[in-house]
Amino acid sequence: MTTTAHFISQALGLAAQALFLSNPNPRVGCVIATPDGRVLGQGFTQQAGGPHAEVMALRDAQAAGHDVRGATAYVTLEPCAHQGRTGPCCDALIAAGIGRVVGSIADPNPLVGGQGFARLRAAGVAVEVGPGADQARELNIGFFSRMVRGTPWVRLKVAASLDGTTALANGASQWITSASARADGHAWRARACAVLTGFGTVRSDNPRLDVREVATPRQPQVVVIDSRLQTPPDAALFIAGRACTIYAGGTLDAEFAARKAALQARGAAVVQLPNPQGKVDLHAMLIDLGRRGINELHVEAGHQLNGSLLREGLVDELLVYLAPKLLGPGLGMANIGPLSELAQAQALEFTSAERVGPDLRVLARVPGRGDF
Repeated sequence: MTTTAHFISQALGLAAQALFLSNPNPRVGCVIATPDGRVLGQGFTQQAGGPHAEVMALRDAQAAGHDVRGATAYVTLEPCAHQGRTGPCCDALIAAGIGRVVGSIADPNPLVGGQGFARLRAAGVAVEVGPGADQARELNIGFFSRMVRGTPWVRLKVAASLDGTTALANGASQWITSASARADGHAWRARACAVLTGFGTVRSDNPRLDVREVATPRQPQVVVIDSRLQTPPDAALFIAGRACTIYAGGTLDAEFAARKAALQARGAAVVQLPNPQGKVDLHAMLIDLGRRGINELHVEAGHQLNGSLLREGLVDELLVYLAPKLLGPGLGMANIGPLSELAQAQALEFTSAERVGPDLRVLARVPGRGDF
């Protein structure tokens, strides 16, 4: 007989298909099977406002003419119990006559938070919780971050030579890493709700910060930290139909007001969140992005902004591509020094290291992050 672990693994594979699709909703997969292991239906969460994984699986079973009464639904996140843009999934499962639900992990959303499992049990549905919990949480690390902490999961991406240089002293940086690494980086952009950069990068590189190297059904939003609103209205990052948020400091003079109006005319939302020095309050910015439904925030910025985010303890994870070359003196990954003691170093934990073409991709997490 096919095991629970098998069906949860299958459901997790389905959830991964929502990686570029479901933001800001969590990535969820569902498999409906009979007690003897025959799959009746399967599905994963669609774009925001569309059906969730459980409803997709029920529709799949219905389209095939299968009766799901008494069957088991294997789902990677607790079925929702609230009315949002769609109805409660737990009610849909109950109405369909599902006899058992195996869920990987409880939904951290306060609007659900165990209520889905409770409603299923109250209706006489057997509920098992736990298989695949770690994988389901990792797949939705940004959603868990936003629900539990109120802020996005901050992933800082860097491309550098083996000796840590991200650009030559004259600013030249294209391209240190390979086309394979760039395509892989675009896949990480695609899974994020938003890509963040600073005005310094806009000024020096005029990047588009969209996803071009991999197929994706949606483009992430773009976020710019620009204390004095110097981003030109004709910057390449202004792409029709894509949300753009620019965070500014506290300047209130006429010239600033004119620049603000010009950027708003391009469709940008301009948010002033000054710190005592008149620059952008980065922690307040993350809280605001959380309120705006940003789960994963993908940072592609210069060494100064990278350093500020690290010094303020706002980075959760580093995504570093290292090219097999040495460049010598130049710009580094992050301006966090100079340190006077080794104990002042930012501690990290390696979570993976893989070859991507000729380059090395390293994921390193700040200890304790992700312990939701």
